[in-house]
Amino acid sequence: MKHIHTIIAMSFFLAFAPIGLAQAMTKTDYRTQQDKIDADYKLGKAACENMSGQQNKLCMAQAKAAQKISEADLEASYTPTRKTHYKARVAKAEADYSVARERCNDKADNAKDVCIKEAKAAETSAKADATVQLKSSDAAATANEKTAVAKSDAKTATTDARTDATVEKRDARYAVEKEKCDAMAGAAKDRCLAQAKTTFGK
Repeated sequence: MKHIHTIIAMSFFLAFAPIGLAQAMTKTDYRTQQDKIDADYKLGKAACENMSGQQNKLCMAQAKAAQKISEADLEASYTPTRKTHYKARVAKAEADYSVARERCNDKADNAKDVCIKEAKAAETSAKADATVQLKSSDAAATANEKTAVAKSDAKTATTDARTDATVEKRDARYAVEKEKCDAMAGAAKDRCLAQAKTTFGK
């Protein structure tokens, strides 16, 4: 398990490393890294074979998540563009969700439902932030090449992206609060839902 956690930690660092730090990677280097990712996954998978039940499922989810993150990071290193770095961030968000979702299976009833909603909210937030960063960098690049009008359009695009991200995050958090209210009944549940609607502007 420690080995798997180390892979995930390294992948997290690579996913958020500044683009400017990326070194030119040869095709040979790329293939070598691909082989290493495959080997690390096989090691992680082998470690899971000694476990059973939910522990085995969680271990496998972590191994697959580490592989997915590493593969996306490798693509971003081999072809360092705004798009590939965006995909790496999205891959991490999805991988983190898959592991968190598996952890939720240790819970039951409403606690499990809330756990899943919280995991989904975290994924939504991470993806929204990745989208904002992509759109902002794309707009900035376009603005640097064009006129003042283009710069104004770029600023608008960035603002719109941030607004959309805020809405997505708010909706995800609202879904979490609604799920928590489902554990209640009667007047208490009504008050909980009313408070959630007020808090999130619904």
